[in-house]
This record gives sequence, C-alpha cells and structure tokens, in this order.
Amino acid sequence: MIYKLPIRVYYEDTDMAGIVYYANYLRYIERGRSEWVREVGLDQNRMKDEDGIVFAVRRVEADYLAPARLDDELMVETWVESRKPVRMVMGQQVKRGEKVLFRAMVTVICMTLGGKPVRMPHWDAPGA
Repeated sequence: MIYKLPIRVYYEDTDMAGIVYYANYLRYIERGRSEWVREVGLDQNRMKDEDGIVFAVRRVEADYLAPARLDDELMVETWVESRKPVRMVMGQQVKRGEKVLFRAMVTVICMTLGGKPVRMPHWDAPGA
C-alpha cells in the first residue's frame, strides 16, 4: 500500500531563492508518516496514554534530486519497505507530477516513554 498525501509549497517553505528549504522535505515526509499511521488505524495518542509507547525516528537516509518551488503541488508517497518486531523501514518520496524530487528511507522504532525499545503494535491494513 502506498499512502499519498498532497502538499502545496507555501512562501514559508522556501528560501531566499524561492526553492523549498532542504529541512522542509523532512517536515513533508513526517506529515506523510503521520497520516499513514492514521490510515492504518493506529491512534498515537491512545498508544502513548494507554500503552506508554511511541514511535521515534532512528535513522533517515535522504536524497535531494531536484528542487520544488513556491506554489508547486507535490505528492508525498509513503510505504513500508520492511518490518521487524521493534522497527520498520519506510520508503518515502516527494514528487511533482511524475518527477521524484526527494527520496528517503526512514527507520522508525517503537519505544516506551522511558526510551526502551518495544514491539511494534499490530495493525490490519493492506500492505502494512
């Protein structure tokens, strides 16, 4: 399952050259992962409040391939590349039309509020 989240580039997203500031791609893919979590039926507030567990990013490998500019309509695509009991690797990319502008592999872990790794919660979603 590839989850798709549309994003528009606003003035606040750009640098002085009118190009999306590099760190904002990380914000875009964070939104993509957050919406993906909702899509597969996980409630992060309930997980934290009732189970005392949260997701945390452990690693990001990113490639900036082409610039996005003010007012571009972008698509953030998110999918599970691999999943193990305590972590999963998520593939993500930001596209303008069919052109891939940014690509990342993000390792996400599940941990207690005290920082101890724990098993990922179960979810019932196609491809998850």
